[in-house]
Amino acid sequence: MCGIAGFYPRLEKEASISVLKRMLTRIKHRGPDQSGIYLNKAVGIGSVRLSIIDVASGGMPLSNQDDSLWIVFNGEIFNYVELRRELQRKGHVFKTNSDTEVILHLYEEYGSGFLQKLNGQFAIAIWDEKKNELFIARDRVGIRPIFYTRINGFFVFGSEIKALSEFPGVEFKICPESLSQVFTLWTTISPKTAFENIFEVPPGHFLTVNSKGILATCYWELPLIPSEGIDKRSVSSIIPEFRDLLTDAVRIRLRADVPVGAYLSGGIDSSVITSLIRDISPDNLRTFSIGFADKEFDETAYQSIAVNYLKTDHTYMKCCSNEIANTFSDVVWHSEIPLLRTAPCPMYLLSKVVNGNKFKVVLTGEGADELLGGYDIFKETIIREFWSRQPASKLRPLLLKKLYSYLPQMDNANMTALKMFYGYKLNETASPVYSHLLRWNNTSRIKNYFSEDLKQAISSYDPIREMEDKVRVKFQDIKLLKRAQWLEVNLFMSGYLLSSQGDRMAMANSVEGRYPFLDYRVIEFCMKLSSEHKLQGLNEKVLLKKMMSGKLPEPIINRTKQPYRAPVLESFFSNKAPSYVHEMLSREQVNSAGIFEPDSVSRLLGKICSGKTVSEIDNMAITGILSTQILHSLFTKKSKGSLLESDLVDFDICVIRDN
Repeated sequence: MCGIAGFYPRLEKEASISVLKRMLTRIKHRGPDQSGIYLNKAVGIGSVRLSIIDVASGGMPLSNQDDSLWIVFNGEIFNYVELRRELQRKGHVFKTNSDTEVILHLYEEYGSGFLQKLNGQFAIAIWDEKKNELFIARDRVGIRPIFYTRINGFFVFGSEIKALSEFPGVEFKICPESLSQVFTLWTTISPKTAFENIFEVPPGHFLTVNSKGILATCYWELPLIPSEGIDKRSVSSIIPEFRDLLTDAVRIRLRADVPVGAYLSGGIDSSVITSLIRDISPDNLRTFSIGFADKEFDETAYQSIAVNYLKTDHTYMKCCSNEIANTFSDVVWHSEIPLLRTAPCPMYLLSKVVNGNKFKVVLTGEGADELLGGYDIFKETIIREFWSRQPASKLRPLLLKKLYSYLPQMDNANMTALKMFYGYKLNETASPVYSHLLRWNNTSRIKNYFSEDLKQAISSYDPIREMEDKVRVKFQDIKLLKRAQWLEVNLFMSGYLLSSQGDRMAMANSVEGRYPFLDYRVIEFCMKLSSEHKLQGLNEKVLLKKMMSGKLPEPIINRTKQPYRAPVLESFFSNKAPSYVHEMLSREQVNSAGIFEPDSVSRLLGKICSGKTVSEIDNMAITGILSTQILHSLFTKKSKGSLLESDLVDFDICVIRDN
């Protein structure tokens, strides 16, 4: 795993070296083991490397045999062994054992079509000397990030937005439309980011950058299978194929020249992955988990069941509320986007524990909920659609009480309360985004805290309408659950989960996360399954549960789905809360940033501090306001400060062809 950065065309020689050094230093947490640059008359590229495969000779930048191609690469190609053999049969000669070199030879052999052959998670930048062209690609579902901007005729890219800050003239201004998207959809609509004129390479896309400009091309999309293409076999007949696919996805993700561990949360997803690792590699398996001092959020009882059953060598850490507040500013720095939940903080702390135990790689269970119908939003959507057929029914909405039985406010919820909250646009089932209308409406209430200037700037913009327009044609003849899954994968998973809780929190502490459920073969298989393979009534992940029957403890398989959450108010408003929280939320700072209305924020703070009942929307609002204020301070006002000369990375590989 690595961090990459560069620009085209290049600056003057000494300036190019200096800027690359500063860009890479900003992201050196992504690659503390080795750094290097390649500079020629047209381009400058570089990387910082976390050595995992071919530790000794896999350094970057790396060239092909005739030095006409140069690559910097962030990620892993898990099927590189098989691809290397294929290329050798075609006459390709290798000088390293790295997956990085395999990419170069694939590009040489197949051009951009080589991306279809990759099974991995990656952000790739290749300089093609013969074409005088920069080629940049991102993996299918956006596990690894890559950002870019255009400024004064330069194309500038980096693994994280903060790397771009070191290029001359780049400034960060929070984008009003992006804020409207985040405070509705939880993330931005790709390729937008939180900042004006800063973009991401969308998942499943590649860019070609040359003197003519930038051309973006989609090479893969999440499959949407119409009814006639759905796999209608029984669950039992599908299990062997699914097990083989998932097992192989785990097997190839164990490829590394360093120890590999696993996260074990106590849920079925991580337990399945750990169980498969145990089957494949029964030697001493290290697992890691996080628990909470607050029992409302704690899952350690289930973690203990899984650990004892699977007999792993386990490391557990307990997270306290004050630790969340103490790390929240760092988490925002690494996330580079406003956050509506504190859930990334414990993941940041857990990756620090993993790093402290000398592990660089962990396998995790992300993706199972999206692909196999695990989230409550899928069940909620089906219940609401069922209710919409008889909107006057007094029984159908009671299914929501059963679904959300873990929420205290549901105990005494009557029909009127259920209808007021869950009946929003109940009958608009024709909307292509029907599944998410309720969630997005609730989240968008946070925009009431925006300043008058910001409200005016976005007055004619509706992110929900943009999403409807984006998917309307795509969703024709697609069943309700499949539509909901597409939205979860392409918005929540890619834009939030894999970013704010996945890559960013792990790589902040130089740890690589690997996700077997997000093997593209597993994804494509799951998207062909019928709804009944995933959801039966309120029973989610039916296929996965039946596959693991007798292979995991029943309490793990059949436990009620518990969403991963972390404390909010207890973190930010205890007597142990750090001073920056009060400072960022002060009337002076809120007024200075100009993003939120000071009076509205003061009223929310008054409500919280008075001890009145605080809703989930209030929790999201205060988290969103605080994180946005921090983001503005760190990036727009540059409160992090300039890099010291003593902090700058030293280049282990420095190839300069200044002619």
